[in-house]
Order: sequence, then C-alpha cells, then structure tokens
Amino acid sequence: MDAELGTFRDVVCRADGQVDLGLAALTVARIEHPDLRPEQYLPWLDDLARRSQAGHAPDHRQALERLRRFLFEEEGFRGNARNYYDPRNSCLNDVLERKLGIPITLSVLTMEVARRAGLAVEGIGLPGHFIVRARVAGEEILLDPFHGGAVLSADEAAAVAVRAVGRPVTLADAHWTPCTAAQILIRMLRNLKTVYVEREDWARSLGVIDRLLLLDADSRIHLRDRGTVLVKLGRLWDGAAEWERYLKRFPDAQDAGRFREELRRVRQQLAIRN
Repeated sequence: MDAELGTFRDVVCRADGQVDLGLAALTVARIEHPDLRPEQYLPWLDDLARRSQAGHAPDHRQALERLRRFLFEEEGFRGNARNYYDPRNSCLNDVLERKLGIPITLSVLTMEVARRAGLAVEGIGLPGHFIVRARVAGEEILLDPFHGGAVLSADEAAAVAVRAVGRPVTLADAHWTPCTAAQILIRMLRNLKTVYVEREDWARSLGVIDRLLLLDADSRIHLRDRGTVLVKLGRLWDGAAEWERYLKRFPDAQDAGRFREELRRVRQQLAIRN
C-alpha cells in the first residue's frame, strides 16, 4: 500500500463517530489535488462557523436558520448545475474556494459548519440526490444545500429525488436513515469514479477504486472495475489477476461470462508478448 493510500486509510477507517468528515472529504480531494494539505482548509470551516454567528442564536431553530441564510444567501454557496460533472465539485477545498459543488459536497460543508456551530445536522442520501436534516425542538427540518439551502417537506424532498433520477421512485424508511461517514465517503468516491471513467482518466480512476475498496471491501463491482482500469492502464498482468479474483469470488455474477471472455482475450495478448 502506498503512503497516500495509507494516509487515507488512517483518516477514514475508524469507528463512525471517530471519523472527522471534513478531514476525510479533504483527503478524498487529494486524488484530484495531490499536493493539497487538508490542514490549510479545516480553518475555513471554523471561520465559516464563527462568522455565521449561529452559535450565538437563542435556540437551535434560530441557529439553523441563521446558518442557512449565512451559507446560502450571504456567502452564496450553490449547486453547480451548469458543470455538474466537473471533478472540482467533489473536492471540498474547491467547494470552499469556488462556492460551487454538488449535493453531497455542499451537504458535507453544511454538516461540518453546523457541527462547529453546535448544531447536529445529518446527511440523508436520497436516490440521486443528497440533502441534510436537523432535529430542532422535536421537529425534523430538511434542507437542500444544492438548491440554496431550501427548506423541504418530506414530499418535496421525494419530488426532488424523482427529478434527480428521472423516473418514479418509492422512498423507503431506509432512505431517511442518516448516512454514516463511511457511506458519505463511498458516495463521494463513486461520484468521482463516474467523472474520471467518463474522462478516461484511468490513473485517477484507480486511485478512487483503491479507496473504495478500503471502505467497501466486499463490493464485487469495485474489484471487477479495478481489473478493468488496470487493463486500461496497460497493466495486463495485474488486471488479469484482479479479474481472476473477481471470478473466483463471484462465479455466478451476472456478468461473469463476459469477464471470462475478457480474461481470455487478455491472456492471449500476454501470450503473444511472451
């Protein structure tokens, strides 16, 4: 394991309540920005919490409203609908600098600033969209950081999810269960993986998959895709070995036949080289 991956493991592979989500998100951003120093950006979150004055509100309801107005009206954090698949939208340092992001990074920003202001804000992973929820005075308040911190009812949040996935969806109780830090990081990494694969940036794709496997070691998709990306990088021996492991662990996978054929083709290429 290289040093960078080891650093990521040390930050994220902890009991859920011990993961510093802001630090972990900035560590994810090092895939895009290898020279990034997370300690340079953590004070930005502290400063936002201080300037919001939410910690001085008379009660939690007013504190939440003060925080919402500060982040999304005064500071102008907003969703980058125009360039949604820009990898910078998935990097918390870029979100802080550009005030642009996607639902999950803007939600992480909200959660981390809220935590510093003494507010408990949870991440809610709806299908195709990520929002946050605060519990104040016995009431649950949903906020949509991507859409200007809009306050949503449960029905409105469900409608946002329908628009995001482009088809009818039925929300189960599990969709309203607060996400763990690991679940949030996995979702962030999966977003980045989609971006890098689309751009055929195979080196960064591999970096994402290696991190996903640390957080989600039992995923057959990550193991399979690691083999694919290694082959794309020209590392045929390594890619073939990953596909062999994939087929051994998941011989009845729906795509097993296709990958047996891919493995046969790669072996033929290796035989020719020898």
